[in-house]
Amino acid sequence: MNPIATERSWLFDPSLLKLVHQCRRLIQSEFGVKLHFDEANLEQHLADYASKTRSRHLIHTWETLKQRVPELQTQDEEQDLAQKTYRGQPIMEDQREQKEGGFGEEPRHTKRIYRGQVVG
Repeated sequence: MNPIATERSWLFDPSLLKLVHQCRRLIQSEFGVKLHFDEANLEQHLADYASKTRSRHLIHTWETLKQRVPELQTQDEEQDLAQKTYRGQPIMEDQREQKEGGFGEEPRHTKRIYRGQVVG
């Protein structure tokens, strides 16, 4: 049997297949991307689009699917553990983490000068 088919044996359940179809339809209507079942990383694409969506229905459908398929939860947890980045640079969650894991430097405050006067 195909290795992808053994990993996705949960897709043979009609109720789970219905949830995946709903996710695919909602993703296609919102993002214009058509996902196929034969893609190697279908689960990853579903998770990515579910995290980017504004549709509550898609979020609810994805959460229902994750609850019923334990393999999807482990993949999502691994993705959450990855460090968040913005334009390729790692970002800190809040100021406390930045100070605790800081680089030994205090934030640098620059003087703002407007028409010869220091304003900030």
